[in-house]
Amino acid sequence: MSLEKFISEAISPWMKETGPDDDIVMSTRIRLARNVEEFPFPFKSSEDASKALYKHVHERLPQPSDERIGKLTWIPIDGLSEIEKTVLVEKHLTSPQLAEESTQAAVVLNNDESVSMMVNEEDHLRIQCLFSGFQLGPGYKVASDLDDWIESYVDYAFDEKKGYLTSCPTNVGTGLRASVMMHLPALTTTKQLNRILPAISQLGLVVRGIYGEGSEARGDLFQISNQMTLGKSEEDIIEELRGVVLQLIERERMTRKNLQEHNQLQLVDQVHRSYGILANSRIIESKEAGRHLSNLRLGIDLDLIQGIQGNILNELMILIQPAFLQQFAKQQLSPEERDERRATLIRERLKLENLNDGGDRP
Repeated sequence: MSLEKFISEAISPWMKETGPDDDIVMSTRIRLARNVEEFPFPFKSSEDASKALYKHVHERLPQPSDERIGKLTWIPIDGLSEIEKTVLVEKHLTSPQLAEESTQAAVVLNNDESVSMMVNEEDHLRIQCLFSGFQLGPGYKVASDLDDWIESYVDYAFDEKKGYLTSCPTNVGTGLRASVMMHLPALTTTKQLNRILPAISQLGLVVRGIYGEGSEARGDLFQISNQMTLGKSEEDIIEELRGVVLQLIERERMTRKNLQEHNQLQLVDQVHRSYGILANSRIIESKEAGRHLSNLRLGIDLDLIQGIQGNILNELMILIQPAFLQQFAKQQLSPEERDERRATLIRERLKLENLNDGGDRP
């Protein structure tokens, strides 16, 4: 399979779309945790009870009529290979916990993979909507409409005082986790982010790496989300996160401008060095690749490099992950072989950009 065809089939269609402030906000995610009444929560559930829950939900949900949701496809987890399971995790469509489930678990996806639902994960249902750029409002609207549609066929576990009941106490209440993935290279380089993070935590928000809780921040990508859901309305959670993200966008843009004005030569050198390494390396580890891809994306956003698509960071940060590299190679790879394949994939991806642009790039 050619790289171009592999990319076309591997990358979620929603990722190819543009969105508001997408020079800094890579994506927006809305996630709702829900459990079904009269079924034991997953952590207390037997295999028979989990099977009954799976059947109960699957049989009751028809195909939605809302065009924004689209056709839903059920994918049983036990029918997937280990690499396929990991690919879904790397695409942010499932969690590592769901990937470890061998029976009675599924992921439900719509056509462009912007809507997904995990069945029998930490909660019975984890509803998720993904959008390019900064789209908390539209994201929550689609998630809420999908939630209402599911609830018209399935009875949720709900308490009048506590709200939606969930396996983890931090999700009780609205069950809502809103998050944005932000590219913050200027704030990271100038070490301002180290001073900002404690203030963000005091506001009840949490900053994580690209794959959420416990993951490392790579490529200057940070996931910012609400931490608590109890005692706040969905609107309050969305607005609090929106306010912090808008401030971060402003600070990042201001810092980028200052770097251009006062450190232009160093910035240009940094960007082009990274491009040179990515375009010529024969071996590269994921951490180093992430750093140089971040610099390349910054150079694209500041017009220091022309002719390369801005979403190349979003795309390659997923394609260079272990499962994708092995899926492209169609075989298991050792860490050393992955480093070689990663370098090759990046070089070939940049060559595709060069061919589409019609000439050589410095």
